[in-house]
Amino acid sequence: MQGLRALGTVYRVARMSDKTRAPLRATLLLAALAAAPLTAASPAGAATVIHFQRESLTGLEAQLAKHEVHALSFHPTPAPGHVHISLNNGQHMTVVYAAPDQARLIARAHALAVPVAVAVAKSTTSKTTHHKLRYIAAGLVIVVIVVVAAVLLVDRRRRINEADSGAPAASSSDSG
Repeated sequence: MQGLRALGTVYRVARMSDKTRAPLRATLLLAALAAAPLTAASPAGAATVIHFQRESLTGLEAQLAKHEVHALSFHPTPAPGHVHISLNNGQHMTVVYAAPDQARLIARAHALAVPVAVAVAKSTTSKTTHHKLRYIAAGLVIVVIVVVAAVLLVDRRRRINEADSGAPAASSSDSG
């Protein structure tokens, strides 16, 4: 016999009806559809990470002479600068260079028709959150003041109502 037994009494659990199954199925379907792009995006994001191998400046010049370089990307700041190299075989290298070498390397790359990009350092203007925090704190203070005023007002009205009808009602509740 199905059910739970406790001291001779049988408790039965009702079957789950179709009315409760349909919303449950819809919820599970929506959750699965919402999670599908997240699982598909993870491996793709991990596959696009580029690992740069270290190379010497003379090695870069030799690769330029052999026409093995696909593109160069110079990053002059912070000093000393570094250049990211994309090779024709798909490898990626990084070379540290001194500031005077940059103009010479760019001229050499242009002479060999290698695409060159020079990264420009973005100016970091930090936005202060001081005013934002001040407004949040002021809003919280206003909310606290409103709540305290509401509690005091309700309590005052309750005391006035008890005072008006409280004396006869208090004696009748004590006698019971």
